[in-house]
Amino acid sequence: MSYGEPIALRGQIELEQVAPATLVEARPQIEAQFIERLKRGDAQAFEVLVHERSGEIYGLLYRLTESSEEARDLTQETFLRAFQSIGHFRGESDLRTWIYRIAINQARNRWRWWRRRRRDATVSIDAPQGNGNTTLAGTLQSDGNSNPERNALAHERERALRRALSSLKRVYREAVVMRDIEGFAYEEIAVALDISVGTVKSRLARGRQELRRKLEGSL
Repeated sequence: MSYGEPIALRGQIELEQVAPATLVEARPQIEAQFIERLKRGDAQAFEVLVHERSGEIYGLLYRLTESSEEARDLTQETFLRAFQSIGHFRGESDLRTWIYRIAINQARNRWRWWRRRRRDATVSIDAPQGNGNTTLAGTLQSDGNSNPERNALAHERERALRRALSSLKRVYREAVVMRDIEGFAYEEIAVALDISVGTVKSRLARGRQELRRKLEGSL
């Protein structure tokens, strides 16, 4: 599975043969052609989409649900919904942002489903646990140092950060994950969450503040 890589369109070979000065102009046209293939129900195009995006979508859903089983199920549901809904894609956002929006909606639907059934044994997106931090992208990555003591400390920090993230309210967690871990721009997050940029910044600030407060004295 690949994380954060752009969709490998079938036209990539042609792109690489274009002069560098024209690459930026060519990419939107090639993505548009790829989207048209998806809309026509091209199975090979969907295989490419799933192959290139399933890893990062799974990572997003795992951070939102803290359950590998839930994340796997929701990843499948996300791409099934994308397959069913691609005909309605109008290009108001890029394809990656559109798929992220579907994934987030699937996670929200599953969260509501569990709430209705009062399944306390299942990890809830809003379940209070653990501690937190302000920036996560670098800290959640594995530590390459081979020193056992440092590795143990790094793993403990990672566990604390994951517990902190899972303790945030859903709306704050979504903003923090998309900005600090997935690296989305404010405008992209606004589109994916269907909120204003101002609301994105407000949720992000509140989420970071909560993480900072929860982490005090634990790392």
